[in-house]
Amino acid sequence: MLPFDILEYQERLHKTKKSMEEKGIEVLLITDPANMNYLTGYDAWSFYVHQMVAIVIDEPQPIWLGRFQDANGAKAKTWIYDENVIAYPDYYVHSDTYHPMDFIGEILTQIGQGTRNIGVEMDNYYFSAKAFERLKKSLPNATFKDGDLIVNKVRIIKSDQEIEYMNRAAAIADQAMYHGVESIRAGVRECDAAANIYYYMVSGTAEYGGDYPSIVPLLPSGKNTGIPHLTWTDRQFEEGDSVIVELAGCYNRYHVPLARTVNIGGPSPNLEKLAPIVIEGVNEVLQAAKPGLTCGELEEVWRKTIGKYGIEKEARLGYSVGLGYPPDWGEHTASIRKGDPTILQPNMTFHLIPALWFDNYGIEISETFKITSQGSETFTKYPRELTIKHPFIINQHAGEIS
Repeated sequence: MLPFDILEYQERLHKTKKSMEEKGIEVLLITDPANMNYLTGYDAWSFYVHQMVAIVIDEPQPIWLGRFQDANGAKAKTWIYDENVIAYPDYYVHSDTYHPMDFIGEILTQIGQGTRNIGVEMDNYYFSAKAFERLKKSLPNATFKDGDLIVNKVRIIKSDQEIEYMNRAAAIADQAMYHGVESIRAGVRECDAAANIYYYMVSGTAEYGGDYPSIVPLLPSGKNTGIPHLTWTDRQFEEGDSVIVELAGCYNRYHVPLARTVNIGGPSPNLEKLAPIVIEGVNEVLQAAKPGLTCGELEEVWRKTIGKYGIEKEARLGYSVGLGYPPDWGEHTASIRKGDPTILQPNMTFHLIPALWFDNYGIEISETFKITSQGSETFTKYPRELTIKHPFIINQHAGEIS
């Protein structure tokens, strides 16, 4: 069963074609699996080989092009007709001689698209330089254009059904954060805390199960909290450590990220000073966020708030978020940073991550929020605070501290 009504997919396709027309693109080759999913419903871990969805501006149906063994998945997981699922044989996979783009170029020529203006997603993890060179060679009479972010920009305003899936992802994020933080004590290994987080991200809630997130849980501890994007090791937490937990609940590929900072034992002086400043900044940004404001103006609220305390943040404050596949849950369009002209509209969704990183410590207290008709609303309910944990786990059966 598809996660959305077929009419919603058709409306997405209509908006995509309108943008194609504005850019003079007659055929759009989509290789980002999130964009493939958005327009067709296709969802499988097949993006490690070359695959794409072709949108032909004057054809009513998309065309799925991919590996033969994945073709039945495309027929089962999309709304498009079976005859629009076209597969290449396995000798094209990881070959020094053959390349899937040779096959795809031949197919596009056979169906009369070989001389048209063809857009490709140029800045995309899944479309390599070699793929582009082979595609150009196989379509010598085509004119290639940059079709990057066309679908991503359509995705930026969510439907009510997408918001509902993000609400479910938020409930999963809250649960994973709660259990993850509970497992962070002195003597516990980072990897065991990460495993606990993963369990609750995937098991979900009693009402609905979770999906795998596009980014693994990030779990730097101690001095490594000043370094973003670290995962975990088999190191044991120690009393006095601070730990950053960044994760996302995921449902039907829709993400709600959430980050919190934990202190094992009493709060460190640095974090005790920083936490109220970060929380004040988050509160000010969420209160200011509303339709009509630009992302740049929203970032200015944060900058002025922390500037009162002599603090500056080099990195962006947030980004549009939602549907995603590894390695990223961001949409690569709007960023909450200085100068971004994106105008906020209802049902835009953002991960607000006012993280501050220093040489030997850092802090993250993030929220995912949506723009409403009057302002903004966060998805998760986890307390917005620096969490202080007792350094040891109490053995409830023996009544002892272990």
